[in-house]
Amino acid sequence: MGKIGIIGGSGLYKMEGLKGIEEVSVDTPFGRPSDKLILGTLGDREVVFLPRHGIGHRLSPSEINYRANIFALKKLGVERIISITACGSLKDELRPLDFVIVDQFVDRTNHAREMTFFDQGIVAHIVFAHPVCADLANLIYETGEKLKLNMHKGGTYINMEGPAFSTLAESGLYRSWGMDVIGMTNLAEAKLAREAEICYSTLACVTDYDCWHPQHESVTIDLVIQNLIKNVENAKKILKEAIKNIPLERSCTCQDALKYAIITDKKLIPAKVKKDLEIIIGKYLK
Repeated sequence: MGKIGIIGGSGLYKMEGLKGIEEVSVDTPFGRPSDKLILGTLGDREVVFLPRHGIGHRLSPSEINYRANIFALKKLGVERIISITACGSLKDELRPLDFVIVDQFVDRTNHAREMTFFDQGIVAHIVFAHPVCADLANLIYETGEKLKLNMHKGGTYINMEGPAFSTLAESGLYRSWGMDVIGMTNLAEAKLAREAEICYSTLACVTDYDCWHPQHESVTIDLVIQNLIKNVENAKKILKEAIKNIPLERSCTCQDALKYAIITDKKLIPAKVKKDLEIIIGKYLK
């Protein structure tokens, strides 16, 4: 029975009912994660919390060590990740304080972040047409619906570079492409989670209308934080109920994402790479 990982803000580990809290430092071949990871139990399930920007929000989206974060969760035995994230809305019907269960991503980063474990002598091509775990996403959506929260099933998350918000021209362009929400972090997490054979789903908290909306032209960090704080309590309610109902065993294809993905001749993979990636690729090298 694998652990459940939660990536989000530092306040989430204060969730009511979480017991046996322990902070753990994890070393990885890719450097240090954003911060210490917080372990605990909710009911009979083990959970691991990771503040993606570090406690106190010290890291910008481009500075986050995504590889170290996902590797650390894998190292601690996490099999599923629920990502709690703030986002801007690019559509009228996705209102501030709503939740969107994202199911697609479009990349608009500038390669300022590392998004693969497979380099330095090993190549793997994961299938990424459907970048989130449908089983986990459906469970989160259904949980929110039962709690009578404003949930939206499906949506495309455009991952911009940041840390500045969009220009008006950019916001209009993304709307013309049919994008639903905009953020700065989740694509890298989703790609790396798939490579690590971890189920991944995004619970996106709408904080603003980006800058395209004529009645909401000014996006300020104060507004974003105020709305995110309001959503935290509802996000906690969703997590608490969803975690209780996550099946003990996985039946999705996420758990075998690398089965046919590694194309490098096993004999040519450097020994250091084999050692560093043992917890991810070990079962395929035997």
